[in-house]
Amino acid sequence: MKGNPKSNNTTGLPRKRFYRARAHSNPLSDSHFPVPTAPSEVDYASHYPHYYSSEGTCNENGESTIDSKGAIHKPELKKIQFADVGCGFGGLLISLSTLFPDTLMIGMEIRDKVTEYVKERILALRETNPGQYQNVSVVRTNSMKYIPNFFEKGQLLKMFFLFPDPHFKEKNHRRRVISTHLLDEYAYTLQVGGIIYTITDVEELGEWMKDCLARHPLFEAVPEKELDVDPVVKLLSSATEEGQKVARNGGQTFLAVYRRIALSEIENGV
Repeated sequence: MKGNPKSNNTTGLPRKRFYRARAHSNPLSDSHFPVPTAPSEVDYASHYPHYYSSEGTCNENGESTIDSKGAIHKPELKKIQFADVGCGFGGLLISLSTLFPDTLMIGMEIRDKVTEYVKERILALRETNPGQYQNVSVVRTNSMKYIPNFFEKGQLLKMFFLFPDPHFKEKNHRRRVISTHLLDEYAYTLQVGGIIYTITDVEELGEWMKDCLARHPLFEAVPEKELDVDPVVKLLSSATEEGQKVARNGGQTFLAVYRRIALSEIENGV
């Protein structure tokens, strides 16, 4: 990394000023980037080389075992369990990486320059902190179109939607990343008990997201007492560039955290 004008000579981290882009992008426009045809086609080896070989087989997840009948059992491959949708410059991902070092997580970002910055940031952190940040990666994609291409049914434990584009005009509300029909897809990829975290500094958008989640039959609000002891909640407003900007300006944030529930729990009145 020495000699790279886009990197800090001391830390090796990329400099944001070389990767600046528009604050938001139109998610309904056609973009040209590779998209896996199915979750089984996601290239885990390129994202997590510490855990996967170039052939897509296990590196670090343990050794094969032989049972009493002589059958060989290969260790189960790790899968992505956290998704930060619209990850921006990756602040939340970096914080989560060390908080949950055994969990694979990915940031999903539609802006090419911002995605490139996060990639370089992760590579630099891996190089300067051996053994760390191997569980985090980023991909350029449109999450409003391709979530099912990346994740299987019930694969995810946590999804994050932090300071999304408010799309203030009513005619553009269909571009919002939280909506009734998109929650159907998010519910599909979240396992029962999985959690969606949302936060914004726009009150109307906060009410919109909360209302969408509250009305959806597969989500229920996480009780306040659980939020108080959830270490992730504190990061939502402090780990991201947008959250830090709101804090500096003395702004207010609006949080909505909901848990994926089983349809049977509704039918049985549980």
